[in-house]
Amino acid sequence: MFADLALVAIATEAMVGYPNAVYRLVGHPVTWIGKLITWCDEAWNSGARSSRRLHGVLTLTLLLVVAVLSGLVIAGILDRLLPVLASLILCGVLASTLLAQRSLDEHVLAVAKALETEGLSGGRMAVAHIVGRETQGLDEAAICRAAIESLAENFSDGVVAPLFWMVVAGLPGALAYKAINTADSMIGHRTERYEDFGWASARFDDLVNLPASRLSALWLVLAAIPLGLSPGAALGTVRRDASHHRSPNAGWPEAAMAGSLSLRL
Repeated sequence: MFADLALVAIATEAMVGYPNAVYRLVGHPVTWIGKLITWCDEAWNSGARSSRRLHGVLTLTLLLVVAVLSGLVIAGILDRLLPVLASLILCGVLASTLLAQRSLDEHVLAVAKALETEGLSGGRMAVAHIVGRETQGLDEAAICRAAIESLAENFSDGVVAPLFWMVVAGLPGALAYKAINTADSMIGHRTERYEDFGWASARFDDLVNLPASRLSALWLVLAAIPLGLSPGAALGTVRRDASHHRSPNAGWPEAAMAGSLSLRL
């Protein structure tokens, strides 16, 4: 178990996030993963349906091998070159790049601030940065719902899931999860181009997010207590509605959020 690594990572990400200067200088792990996925897509996503599905499996396999080996090499080098505490801290700082709690908080707050200061047009522009749906026709309530839904789902995908796999398997586990999740977001779509090529990534993403989605719902139920909301309503909504979502995972944190806030999402 690597709970100490996860604690360093989440504390680092909460304090400093991912500085823009670092992003401009070297990019971000997600962008590096995305470049590899794009290369695989352009090189392998062609031919018959069976061929595309096989190439999709190979793409996922390649991503996992690269992610796990990268994590093992980085952790191994740090362990050999630095004292135990220094290695843990530096590895935790690197692992913090795989979390998105600070950026998620900033993007959702930006929607609220835009609605307050710029009205519907500002709110629509702000929420478009965090949802995939068309936002131009949304009224204020729909903008708020979209932001809250995105907050709930991305709390699971962007915070709890990478932390869970970090605790279970250290930096290699967190990198592997991020590779899977990025692949799902890029090629795991039910479109003509990606129905087969992205099949393996989409199904595997569903699998690795199963524990985190349930944990996310639990944390949101518990968070309702100190905020003076209703943990009972949150838990009841999870029991009643979580399994009805088209996603096997997104319904859990969304139901918990809806129940605690007494909203329909």
